[in-house]
Amino acid sequence: MTQTNIKTVLITGITGFVGSHLAEYILSDHPGINIHGLKRWRSPKDNIRNIQNRVTLHDGDLNDLSSLLTVCQDVKPDAIFHLAAQSYVPTSYKAPVDTIHTNVIGTTNLLEALRIAKLDPVVHICSSSEVYGQVQPDEVPITEATPLRPASPYAVSKVGEDMISYTYHQAYGIKTIRSRMFTHSGPRRGEVFVDSWFALQLARIEAGQQDPVIKVGNLDSVRTFCDVRDTVRAYWMLVNKCPPGEVYNIGGVETMTIREMLEKLLTMKRKGTPEIEVKVDQTLIRPADVTLQIPCTDKFGKETNWKPEIPYEQCLKDMLDYWRHQVAVGLI
Repeated sequence: MTQTNIKTVLITGITGFVGSHLAEYILSDHPGINIHGLKRWRSPKDNIRNIQNRVTLHDGDLNDLSSLLTVCQDVKPDAIFHLAAQSYVPTSYKAPVDTIHTNVIGTTNLLEALRIAKLDPVVHICSSSEVYGQVQPDEVPITEATPLRPASPYAVSKVGEDMISYTYHQAYGIKTIRSRMFTHSGPRRGEVFVDSWFALQLARIEAGQQDPVIKVGNLDSVRTFCDVRDTVRAYWMLVNKCPPGEVYNIGGVETMTIREMLEKLLTMKRKGTPEIEVKVDQTLIRPADVTLQIPCTDKFGKETNWKPEIPYEQCLKDMLDYWRHQVAVGLI
C-alpha cells in the first residue's frame, strides 16, 4: 500500500457527471486541496455551477497535445483524475473514429504531455467494465484477469486507453493506476444512460410533458449498480492507497436486471400519475449488447477497505428528484 502527499489535483472532464461529483467530494471531505479542472472551450458548466468559484478551470482539449502540455506545466499536479471521454456506447457506433480518437489518442496526448514536461503525478486512468464485453455465466463475478472481449467501439477505445496507460507506466515510469468501473449513477447522470433515461421520462410524465409511456431497450441485461458519490470516494482512495501500474475493478453490490431497476423506479412515481406503459423502442437496442456485468472487487477492497455506502434506492430517488427539478424549472 502506498500513501501519496496530494496537494494539487487536475480533473479532466470536471464539468461532466463524475468529474463534478469528484470535485464536490474533494472540496467537502479533503479541504485544502487545490482543484484544477480541464474543460473544453464550449463545455457547459451547469454541473459545477455551485463550486465554480472554488476550483480553477483551464481550457484545453484531449486531441490537442500543446494545450495539455500547457495546462500540465501550469498546474504541476500531484494527482490527475483522467475522467474526460466519449462515454456513450450507442454514440460510439455512430461515431467510432471520433470515440477511439478521443479516448485513445486523447489519453496518449495526456501521458505524452506528462512525459515531455517531466512531471510525476499519480494518474488515475478511468477505464470501464465494458472492456470485458459479453462474459459467460461461469465467468462471473468478473475479475481483473477475465479476458477482454470489447463488444462496441466505445469498449475498444477503453481497451486502448487501458493498455496505453499500462505501456506508459512500463516504458516511462509514469504512475498510472487503472480503474474498471462498473455501472454508476446518481443525480446529474446524463440522460442517455439507462436508469437516468428512465427517470427523466418518469419526471416528464409526472409533469404532463410526455404521454404515459416509458421507452426502453433490452430489459433483461444484468447490472451491478453503484452510487456516483461512492464511486468518487473510491477514486480518491485509488490514487492515495493503490500502487501504480495496477488495475482494479470497482463496483457496487446491488445486482439486478434492467427490468427490476425500472420496477423500483416506478414505485417512486407521484400519486396521481397515470398508469404507465412500458414500450420497447428498437432504436435503443444495441447492435451487440453486454448483458451480464457482475464485478469481483476483492482486489480493490483489500488495498483500500472501500465499500459502497449509499443504497441504490437512494441513488435512484436522488436521480429522479434531480430530473424532477430540471423539468420543473424548464431546463430540459
